[in-house]
Amino acid sequence: MATEPFARAIAEAEEIIRSAPHVRTEQDLAEGLDYLAGGIKAALHMTWAYDRDFPFFAASTGPYAKLGLDNPDTLYFHAYIRDDAEYVVTGRRGTTADLSFQVLDGDYSPARSPDSLTAFDDRDIEIAPDGSYELRFGPPGTGARFTLGPGAAMLIVREVFSDWDAERPGEIRVHRADTLGSAPPPPAVDRMARRYEVAAKMLLGRLRTFLAFPERHYLTLPVNTMTEPRPTPGGLATQYSSVGHYDLDDDQVMVVTVPAAGRDVAPYQGFQLGGMWYVSLDYINHQTSLTADQARHDPDGKIRYVVGERDPGLANWLERTGHRRGYLQIRWQRLTRPLGPADGPEVEVMRFEDLPSRLPYHDRQRVSPGEWAARIAARQTAVARRMLG
Repeated sequence: MATEPFARAIAEAEEIIRSAPHVRTEQDLAEGLDYLAGGIKAALHMTWAYDRDFPFFAASTGPYAKLGLDNPDTLYFHAYIRDDAEYVVTGRRGTTADLSFQVLDGDYSPARSPDSLTAFDDRDIEIAPDGSYELRFGPPGTGARFTLGPGAAMLIVREVFSDWDAERPGEIRVHRADTLGSAPPPPAVDRMARRYEVAAKMLLGRLRTFLAFPERHYLTLPVNTMTEPRPTPGGLATQYSSVGHYDLDDDQVMVVTVPAAGRDVAPYQGFQLGGMWYVSLDYINHQTSLTADQARHDPDGKIRYVVGERDPGLANWLERTGHRRGYLQIRWQRLTRPLGPADGPEVEVMRFEDLPSRLPYHDRQRVSPGEWAARIAARQTAVARRMLG
């Protein structure tokens, strides 16, 4: 049977999920099985989108196929490419806070992260008055503005929202320069069988990779701390991040204080929580992330986030949603200067009942139950408008 390798991979993947070291509760396992469903969806989607001669942009992650601590503020797209061909990207710029492009020399694996061969944002391209643009990627000698280095394998596009309500996405397309107007050969049975084999390997590879990734980059850090801002490993040249992991009792809160960077420094600044499967928490129905536009700023120019399980009645509460342990990440994008320690977060853990006396500007952060419900409704509406399942 052509599907047999993929069926075996699903069964093996479930065993990996059930034996993961952080599975301690029914919620952990239920979320793991949900994560597996997203992995199955993504493996099939990405395998069938693998066409370097007739490429198109596919959604890399979304609400129902999460991966790699996905950013709730970002639409991710990817196209597979080869390093000996020329590709044309055309589109129309939307009104989002950032639009960036990156070429990788492969995919993530348990042993390594792919190298970034090229990374830039739309400040490096010419955009017409109507918002349209055209980019050409190719090997040396083709005249393409953006050179595809040896091993170039994937083109990634990120469209990042800061104001979920007001900003709108753009348009984007890709084609290989010498195949536009022609068609690929019809599918063959042996080719379909091979794709199921590839999807099986991808499913298991992605699962093992992103169970190992936080072990290397997060869990070696002291718990309930965050790093200084630093260039994101393997990421964009114009992106910095601060990361950490938390472990909190229900009567504890973590207060994360960070200067508001300002649009002149970082048009995009966002903070999110992630679960132990190394994916975003439910950002549709709960406030598990906030951009600088969504957060309430204090008079001293700082943003104070309150991470906890119990509702403190504060605008900048980030909901743990039952996750005693998890990951923390702040991203700054489209930077105009390097960031230093003074730009980064300060972290303090305190008792829930101490918040009114210890949190600066506590009264200015207060929200009523009705105001909170309106914030959640706005999230649900905004995600429904910009994301598809």
